[in-house]
Amino acid sequence: MASIVVVTDSTADIPLATREKLGIEMVPLKVNFGAESYLDNIELQPADFYKKLASFGKLATSSQPSPADFHEVYKRLTDKGHSVISIQLSSAMSGTYQSATIARSMLDDDADVTVIDSKSASFGYGKIVVRAAELAQAGADKADIIAEVERMRSELRLYFLVDTLEYLQKGGRIGKASAVLGSLLNIKPILSIDKEGFVYPFDKARGQKRAMARIVEVLETDLKDTPVNLTVAITPGYSDGAAEMAELLKSKLNVKEYAETEIGPVVGAHAGPGTIGLFVFPLGS
Repeated sequence: MASIVVVTDSTADIPLATREKLGIEMVPLKVNFGAESYLDNIELQPADFYKKLASFGKLATSSQPSPADFHEVYKRLTDKGHSVISIQLSSAMSGTYQSATIARSMLDDDADVTVIDSKSASFGYGKIVVRAAELAQAGADKADIIAEVERMRSELRLYFLVDTLEYLQKGGRIGKASAVLGSLLNIKPILSIDKEGFVYPFDKARGQKRAMARIVEVLETDLKDTPVNLTVAITPGYSDGAAEMAELLKSKLNVKEYAETEIGPVVGAHAGPGTIGLFVFPLGS
């Protein structure tokens, strides 16, 4: 039986040490500061990105990998006899998934490559990628790994709490008047991602503490009839509130596994510094 290799892109925000340990292949997006372009999480790491963003004074942008970028990885792996599971950033947010599917169509018919739309972003699907790679390393078959990916994707609870509305406004997600009003009133929007992979405003609260409390309230209600064995990962994005958010969740929910990672350059370019991402998966269901 061919060994299975899991491929993803850089917006999964999986730390390098984890990717190397599990043999995860990563195809990077690009982060652009005007005419300067950097490979996400390769040529530009999160800490350096946020420093550069603070001094840039304009909106950083991102660009997707080309089909050729994916094709090179897929062909190299399949030529070695590997089977591939490729899990990508939500197709509703980027053309990255489309590039991956085009790359798949460029291969020979007998190349064993399955491309999956995560319908998520950042460690919301990074955790799914990690789980798929763990199963592959343990010798699970491809059908079982894909079934686990689909289960986790359907059960994910995901929330983003942004520190400022400035980046959403600059990126065209909200109007300028809403951004100014929100800043004046200290309104903190709570964002989520729907089942089709689109970002939407889930709720809002005045002040970060109230926004955090609202997220915890929703999770308590949402999980009251299910086993509250959870994996919680908070990507701090250089926000002091991440530790506070983690402690609040641990005090209210039965957190069995906890991990912390960083929001990478591409997600940070669109959400801004100080963003907190919360990704929750029920365990044992």
